[in-house]
Amino acid sequence: MNAMNNVWKLYGARFFQSLIPAYVIERLFWEQRGMTIEHVVYTEILYAVTIVLLEVPTGILADRFGRKKLIVSAAALGCAEFLILLYAQTFWHFAAVVVLAGIASAASSGSENALLYDSLRRHGREQLFEQKLGRLNGIDFGAAILAALSGGWLAGRFDLELNYWLSLIGAVAGLGFALTLVEPPVSAEEKDEAIPIRRYVAEAWRFFRSRGDVRLVLVAAMVVGASFDYVDEFWQLYLDRFEVPLAWFGPFSAALLALQLPGSLLADSLRRRIPTRALLAAIVAAFALGLGFVAAAPGLAGAAALLAVCFASGVVNPLATGYLHHRIDGTMRATIDSFQSLAGNGVATAVGLGFGWCSARWDVFGGYGFIAVLCAAFLLYFVPASRRIQESVRFAAK
Repeated sequence: MNAMNNVWKLYGARFFQSLIPAYVIERLFWEQRGMTIEHVVYTEILYAVTIVLLEVPTGILADRFGRKKLIVSAAALGCAEFLILLYAQTFWHFAAVVVLAGIASAASSGSENALLYDSLRRHGREQLFEQKLGRLNGIDFGAAILAALSGGWLAGRFDLELNYWLSLIGAVAGLGFALTLVEPPVSAEEKDEAIPIRRYVAEAWRFFRSRGDVRLVLVAAMVVGASFDYVDEFWQLYLDRFEVPLAWFGPFSAALLALQLPGSLLADSLRRRIPTRALLAAIVAAFALGLGFVAAAPGLAGAAALLAVCFASGVVNPLATGYLHHRIDGTMRATIDSFQSLAGNGVATAVGLGFGWCSARWDVFGGYGFIAVLCAAFLLYFVPASRRIQESVRFAAK
């Protein structure tokens, strides 16, 4: 068994799992089936609760019983989601779908990264992790762009259900790739180091407490990731406020995705030339300036600033995830990655509360202004904290 084959198999699985034309017309389809805005909010809460409850347990299961099992389970649940949606007629059908989606997201979040890293490490190529993860994210973005453009075209000419049937076919193809993955062999040392389940959380907590450098990098990535979540969720309202024609929404959505591609693909090259914390500081600064401009200058110039922010955001995921995985033990890789994901969801929730409060008072411009101020405030903490860590490393080296 050649574990390196897992790389292209993960590429294939991610491509088809992201080739989902249903997402373009998701809210319209749900509305056709009787889902009000209030119902959708309830399902979003249910989705978030499911992830919070299962993020760390699924990471532990992946470390204990194998990453492939969790990845395959997540892919199978993805197929079930679209099958249920095709026949969904009541709120409880949609509630069941979001619960399955939450379980699938929790199961795959740490397992996929862990399997990729261990597959590379098996062949002594773990230093390529950021490069491979960047390409994996690039494939994700490319498939999403294709789905967005084709999904909008299909929805304008055929019944909305066709998008869901095609999405189901894509999910089944993704499951097929997942089934071909192989679990990288575990070394005798790692077998001997198997950790009892009750100790996983304590060990993960101890790791994060003892590694200030890792904490700082991950928190920076979480702030950027949470900030970008609200760029991605509310750009439509921003464009609508200065009456951009709906015909431009599809190309703008594709541009948002396309501009994340270069950063994702260049992350590995950038981190070899620029220290990780310095690169993150520049990205946080770009978010503060860019979103500040978005809030202060609504219009085409503000929309252009949104696109610039997307370009910067593409670097963050492979950069921070690689920084973490190079420093953690293989026996707890998925568990610690899941802790990162769980904390990221918590940060996104906190940022969302501030964004919502400001948007309720000053519309979406106030929400983006809040995020700009948040990023600027975090930058004031991040830069001196990074310097202190650098100085402590130099002192320890002496």
